[in-house]
Amino acid sequence: MKYNWIILLLILSISCSKSTVDIPPIENITYEPKSSGEIVKHTYYTLAYSEENEEAFWVYYQLTPENINGTQARTEDFRSDPLVSTGSASLADYAGSGYDRGHLCPAADMTQNQTAMSETFFLSNMTPQIPGFNRGIWSTLEAKVRVWALQYNKLYVVIGPVFKSNLGVIGADQVTVPGFFYKVIYDGKNKMIGFILPNASSSLSLDYLLVWISVLQN
Repeated sequence: MKYNWIILLLILSISCSKSTVDIPPIENITYEPKSSGEIVKHTYYTLAYSEENEEAFWVYYQLTPENINGTQARTEDFRSDPLVSTGSASLADYAGSGYDRGHLCPAADMTQNQTAMSETFFLSNMTPQIPGFNRGIWSTLEAKVRVWALQYNKLYVVIGPVFKSNLGVIGADQVTVPGFFYKVIYDGKNKMIGFILPNASSSLSLDYLLVWISVLQN
């Protein structure tokens, strides 16, 4: 049994009402999404790679206090992902683009050991983000999720771009610059919350960017 995490992409109504969704607890279940794209499994996270966009459709991982209370420093070893069979984006794609190499699975979520940290710097886990977004509201949301992980002990996290109102492409590999990003967090019991954020500098409250989520059972 699996669940598909379906985010209602109400892009024309970014300021839709906030909510959490009650979902009955289910034992021995995988919350990994289903989608098109090449599934790439790293040690601590899984992604679905979009060759057309040269970045992930989504990244999925579990977040626990162990993940974020480690002592591993950032490795900063940005590099192509050797497990993407068609080849991932490259460092040259981002050079001089004006966009940050924005993490989907954050480096600060993987401090338990060198392998976990280093794997977050694969370019398959990167997406072009406006600097004011990556270092602003996106970073704020990442930090908030880590606070929740300490509170709830384990979270299931799915993150990805929304390829709507895109901002163009960068590099020889034509990496798509997404118009929006989403993040969905589930505690594995009865709480789920989702966000859609425009790829732009913002002073908005995260409450303003909460969205409804629908979960479909197969």
